[in-house]
Amino acid sequence: MSCLRLWCCMAVGVAVLIGTGCQERVKPGAVSVKREVVSGVQVAEVSLSPVPEYYETTATVRADTVSAVASKVMGVVTAIHVKEGDTVTAGQELLSIDDRDLTQRLKAAEAGHREALKALDAVRQNRTLAEITAGRYRQLHEARAISQQEMDQVNTQSRVAAAEVERAQAMAARMQAGVTEAQVHLGYTRISAPASGMITEKRIDVGSMAVPGTPLLTVEDQSAFKLEINVDERLSGSVGPGMPVEMALDAVGLVTTGQIREVVPVVDPAVRTFLIKVGLAGGGVRSGMYARVKIPLGQREAILVPEQAVVVRGQLTGVYKVSQDGVVTLTMVRAGKKYGPNLEILSGIKPGERVIVGGVTKAIDGGLLKDG
Repeated sequence: MSCLRLWCCMAVGVAVLIGTGCQERVKPGAVSVKREVVSGVQVAEVSLSPVPEYYETTATVRADTVSAVASKVMGVVTAIHVKEGDTVTAGQELLSIDDRDLTQRLKAAEAGHREALKALDAVRQNRTLAEITAGRYRQLHEARAISQQEMDQVNTQSRVAAAEVERAQAMAARMQAGVTEAQVHLGYTRISAPASGMITEKRIDVGSMAVPGTPLLTVEDQSAFKLEINVDERLSGSVGPGMPVEMALDAVGLVTTGQIREVVPVVDPAVRTFLIKVGLAGGGVRSGMYARVKIPLGQREAILVPEQAVVVRGQLTGVYKVSQDGVVTLTMVRAGKKYGPNLEILSGIKPGERVIVGGVTKAIDGGLLKDG
């Protein structure tokens, strides 16, 4: 019985405590909050400000002129006179191909041409003789010493001799063309640089077989470059030749501007982008470098606050917001791009609200702004 009385007393005590707690909660404002006073700060009202809108992406530097050097004849490479990184001038010999076969073809063509010239000389002499004979027969015919039949026969022989000369001349010209063709083909075994620049790629070695149309070397003009930029398809109607572009090449510390000079009007279905090209000039630039670009698209409105108004604590970013009754509250925000001394706030505060923009180190979360 004593244990039963003890449990009853404990139950009554708990009931009294619960009743007392409920009574305190229904009396709001019974406990006053003491706030620390905040002074020496500068407060400003947040508003929307116009800011430039950019499309930001990356780009790759390419040489303005890239020449893929290939062979026009098939043959074994016998010598390579350059290596990657070498600077060459237009017309400089880069490599050579086995030319023994083509050399023999040239010799045969030259021999045929000499033979054709001799034949031409022979028919010319025969034509001269036929013309002289025809002249003598013409005098005899006028003296009625020969018949008309004999005169016609001599005239025909003279015309045939003239035709033989024309045919021999055509044959000699054809043989000369064959010599020229053989010389050209022989020249193909000495591959030269099509333009001045730098050897950036070598795809063949001595002893390998050169195949017509297959690139052997790459020569890039180092005097002019361009940026190739892949742009999202949604901007296909917003960008065009002549538009300005801001460029930054971190590798060489180059920040400059340029203009769009070409828009390739084809969207890549794999990545949904299209290509634009921008001229680039600057020292130290090399093909293949990485670049950051910004394409201006107009203006938009954004909430801006001075960068010193933003408080960073670990991975959290916030500003001190001041309520209508002067209470200071550290409010978490999401920051965006930087515009000069100001920082864009994407979320966390709205236009018309007040924030501390000066003396932020004196602000206290939960404090009361003096005279606020």
